[in-house]
Formats: sequence, C-alpha cells, structure tokens
Amino acid sequence: MVRLKYRLLPELSVDGILPLAVALIDYQDILDAGIDMPAACQAVANCIDGPVAINIIDLDAVTTTSDGIMIPSAIRSMAAADRGKIHPEFGYIPMAEIPHTDEIFAREPHLRQWDINYPGRRLFRGPDVADKAVPVHNVVITGRACNNNSGTEMMHLVTMGEILMPYVGQHVIMTGEGRLLAGESGEHISVGIGMTVAEKFGRVFSTYRYRAGDTAHGSGEQAKTLKRDIPCIVADKRTHAEFVIRALKAGMVPGRDIGCSPVNLSIARALRLPMDLDNITARAWAELQSVDITRQWLEMPVPKLTEEDVLENADEILPGVVNPRKYDVNDVVFTCFAEVGR
Repeated sequence: MVRLKYRLLPELSVDGILPLAVALIDYQDILDAGIDMPAACQAVANCIDGPVAINIIDLDAVTTTSDGIMIPSAIRSMAAADRGKIHPEFGYIPMAEIPHTDEIFAREPHLRQWDINYPGRRLFRGPDVADKAVPVHNVVITGRACNNNSGTEMMHLVTMGEILMPYVGQHVIMTGEGRLLAGESGEHISVGIGMTVAEKFGRVFSTYRYRAGDTAHGSGEQAKTLKRDIPCIVADKRTHAEFVIRALKAGMVPGRDIGCSPVNLSIARALRLPMDLDNITARAWAELQSVDITRQWLEMPVPKLTEEDVLENADEILPGVVNPRKYDVNDVVFTCFAEVGR
C-alpha cells in the first residue's frame, strides 16, 4: 500500500459556505504512486463519507480561465463522489489535451500567451465531446455531488447549495502562492462569468461559441443576478491581478483577444493599456453597463498606474466578491492521505 496526498476543504467549512467537500489531488503524486487518475479519485472518495467534488491538478501544465487568462497549472480530470462511490457512467471524466497547432492559434488568439509565458507546457481545459455522458454541460454527477464547468462550480443536488471555485483559486490552493478570498459572488462576477472566449473543448463550452467581446449570458440587466448570491472561494485579488497583467503584457487586448470581463477591463483601464471597445457587442455592453462598466468610464482619462500600484491596490481596482473574507490557504485547506494499492 502507498499513501496518496490530497488537499481537502470539508463540507460546511470556510464559515459554512461549502455545500459539499472539495478535494484536490496533485497529478505528480498520482504518477509517483504508480496508479491512474480514476483509481486516485476512487481512493480519495473512499476516505469521505459524504458528497465530494474531486479535481486532479497538473502543476506542470497550463489552462485558461473562461475569459481567456492563461494559468500555469490545469485540471486533468474531475470526479463527483458520494459515500465512497463514483458513478461508473456519469461520475468521472478526463480533460482533453489541446494540441499546439497553427490552426488552433489562428482560431484562438488568446493562446499567444502560451508560447510567450509558458512555452513547452501541455494545455488542458475541458473534456472532449466524445467522452461526455452529459451532452450539454461539462459536468460529473454521483448521488448528491455535482462537479460542473470542468471542475469550477460545485453543487449539492439535494440541498441545492452551490459554490463557485474559479480556477485561479484552486491554483492558489495547490501552490500555496497567495491567499484565498471568500464571500458572495456579487454582480460583477455574475456578469464576468459570461464574458468568455471562443475555445475548442473549453471550460464551459465544447465548441466555438461566444468570442471575446461577446457574452454567453445574453441576459441584459438580469445577467448581474444570475450568480450574484452564490458563495465563492477565489484567489485573492492581488494574485488574480498578477495573472491578468501577465496576459496583458503578452499583448492580450480585452474585448478582442481575451474576454471583456469587468476585471480584465478594470485592470487594463488602470494601466492605460489597449481595450477593443468597438469589438464589444451591444448585448455585452448591456450587461457591463448594468454594473456601471460603461464606455464613458473606460475611456475617461485617469492617471496611469504602475503594475505594482495595481497589485498593491487590487482590492479596490478589481471588482467582485461581496462581504469578502481573506484566508491563508492552510487555515481552511487540510492535507490528507488516502491509502491505495498498486
């Protein structure tokens, strides 16, 4: 027998906002244990007497957030388990590797970050359509546990409790670089979730749907209410800003290459970097304006801040998270071990 390490946020932890447990496993630890990813998920499921969402994180890969920011790690597979069981058809799915080709770079301009910031790494986002048992969502389900949007939105299917865990926060949990922020998602995050980029096998959509500058919600004034009251656990704003700035310095333009989310636009405005406001669709503007992100505000002359100014004042510059509470990772995330046989 060998021991497999995993990181656990227990059910009802983080001041009671987690409706189910969340477990994260380092892909390298799975390789070191000499087992495969399904066996690793089952080993962790065996340790938890309740519903749990399980993600396997590869710290040597890259992924993109739904609005196109590249992060130096990736979810390799996800599972949903309940009382030690993983549904054999709906409970587990691996993420597809995205090949490094001229064709995909031509269709996905935000991938220019890949060669500039993270050359040589493998890219994973969402599952291959051919592997999906559920045709619409990138989701796995077992019993009461639901792990959705490629491992970033978890639900308890009996209590209907929900938690948003955007990927940057999971990266922080696995690396320990930065702090966590928890609270209600609020109107800006609710709007920002819809400001996606078009991707093949993306985190939310499997095909090229909504380009940078458009919105996947198409809900007008109501977009700000869709996820407003759902609790979230995210990276602290300084850490999130670091990754957005890295993308902007690689030449990414909000509204053209990366999504026109309130966070991306706010950081570009503070740094006085280019934004393609003409490429933002009318329906995306309707949603942005509902949270006071207007063209007039974005074009208003403001003092140019340095990168360090933005990082030091990230809590004020980056919108999102209502009633925020900051945590050191080790204050809310526990290191646990599962026994596995080879």
